Amino acid sequence: MLVLRSVSELCEWRTELATQGRSVALVPTMGYLHDGHLALMREGRRRIPPARGELAISIFVNPTQFNDPADLRSYPRDEAGDLARAESVGVDVAFVPDDGQLYAPAASTFVEVGGLDEHLCGATRPGHFRGVCTIVAKLWQLFQPSVGLFGQKDYQQLAIVQRMHRDLFWSGEVVGVATVREPDGLALSSRNARLGPSARAAAVAIPRFLDRVRERHAAGQREAASLIAGAEQALAPGRIHYVSVVDAEQLQPVEQVDRPTLVAVAVFFDGVRLIDNVLLG
Repeated sequence: MLVLRSVSELCEWRTELATQGRSVALVPTMGYLHDGHLALMREGRRRIPPARGELAISIFVNPTQFNDPADLRSYPRDEAGDLARAESVGVDVAFVPDDGQLYAPAASTFVEVGGLDEHLCGATRPGHFRGVCTIVAKLWQLFQPSVGLFGQKDYQQLAIVQRMHRDLFWSGEVVGVATVREPDGLALSSRNARLGPSARAAAVAIPRFLDRVRERHAAGQREAASLIAGAEQALAPGRIHYVSVVDAEQLQPVEQVDRPTLVAVAVFFDGVRLIDNVLLG
């Protein structure tokens, strides 16, 4: 596996690849890789087999998407472990830059998608999705992928990246990959490593609550308030950040589930914020 650490190295590699007529599947990550990330990589390999092109990842803890400096400092990192895991699933190239490679000291250009960040995580994390869009735009420009892969656990992020891709007429395709879960149903996340034993045991309340929402919908319930009724009790002892029912495309709140709809939650367990969702209809 080739490890690149500078933009110049990456551009040289991409230019050579273009002369060979080979494609790129890209999985952008912030590292601390788990099986959810590896599922994205396997899907990328399936879509771009070795005969057609390269499977690439980026490992970069993007500072512009963190609202809280303490959250940025505490974000888990394990570069050696990440590279070993990536190589184990057939990644060809890993781009592992430092901050200065992607944000020059005088950098003042940012990318933002309006409207889709008004609710859910965007409501209380000003600038977060601007940071996400900016780094994805930089990576897309550098890698010029035929396909970029993102997890559906971060549904709002996926929807925003898809809108940016469409609005800016980028080449290639943005693909969402289904959430990967622990055996007890908890969605895989790098943040899970920060949960103590009791908080980890309690966090399974999130997938159980979403299963209940899915069952209510399957039974014919269409009122948003009824679908999420009892959330505080079901998600205890977690501290709820939000439980929202929104249109799956516009991410605006709805009262009736009469179109593709997302039920999304964010809950703190022992100070660790976890998100998850279920798509209905």
